[in-house]
Amino acid sequence: MPTLLRLTIFLAALAACAAAHAGKVQGPDIRIDDVTRFYALYDATEGKPSVQQIEQDYLAGGTQSLHEFAKLRRVTAQRIADRLASDPAMYAKAKDCLAALPAVKKRLVVSFDRLAALYPQARFPPVAIVVGRGRPVGITNPAGVTIGLEALCAAEFMNPDVEDRFVHVIAHEYAHIQQTIDTEFEKGDPRGTVLRFALAEGAAEFIGELISGKVANAKHAGWTRGKELEIESAFVRAMDGTDLTAWFYDYHIGSDEPYDMGYWVGYRIVKAYYLQAKDRKAALKDIIELDDPKAFLAKSGWTPGMTLPETIDAAD
Repeated sequence: MPTLLRLTIFLAALAACAAAHAGKVQGPDIRIDDVTRFYALYDATEGKPSVQQIEQDYLAGGTQSLHEFAKLRRVTAQRIADRLASDPAMYAKAKDCLAALPAVKKRLVVSFDRLAALYPQARFPPVAIVVGRGRPVGITNPAGVTIGLEALCAAEFMNPDVEDRFVHVIAHEYAHIQQTIDTEFEKGDPRGTVLRFALAEGAAEFIGELISGKVANAKHAGWTRGKELEIESAFVRAMDGTDLTAWFYDYHIGSDEPYDMGYWVGYRIVKAYYLQAKDRKAALKDIIELDDPKAFLAKSGWTPGMTLPETIDAAD
């Protein structure tokens, strides 16, 4: 029996088992239709499908999630073919990552149960796994979470353990699903400040940690240790501006330099807010539903370089 077929049957059985537990969140509906179709083409062409084959046999018949992913992140048949040619190992390795999905799903059932208990309004739309052009790792929209399989499998710089990586990244993306904060602004719009983006991403990191045990990017703790005051003082100077380049989306392939530091500062502001709250459940609701960055910052009690526990449990 082909590996992908066995995986599909296993996931279906796992979903049925989860559904049998009344009152429990049934865990993520992980959909791999697009991955199945891509790797059927990949195997049939010995890993070298043409641009036309990618268009006709993969993209054209794709799910709505794939079509939205392609549109939003400029994924085309030509770009996939180019990346396949330049980095064939990425796509070969991604196929092996599928084996981690049953364990990922099982762990996410626990994470989603925790989110539902902490925030009863939580929504759990499906997770679609697709194949793209090597980036991005994932996106969210009201219809659900879409993960770029080959991108996340290659993202060892975030976390060397593939199972942990999937769990914590998907938990982060599900936090975004719950949020109401607006980050869709034209470049230079005065509302699209560094602070706003930091709180949006930092809240997702914090909530992801709260429900899954760790943040999505495990590297930030090591990069920032002992440099908290320096980094956060620089953040204060930049936070009201709209130039995101020094704080977000600045990872360069193969680089060991710190990146996405805005996520980390935002995470610490959100953590400070949560820890000083007398009603933690109400604080989490505030975090998810925040849309006034300056007011939230003022209430957080955060100051540059302040000492915070590394984990939430340490403060309880």
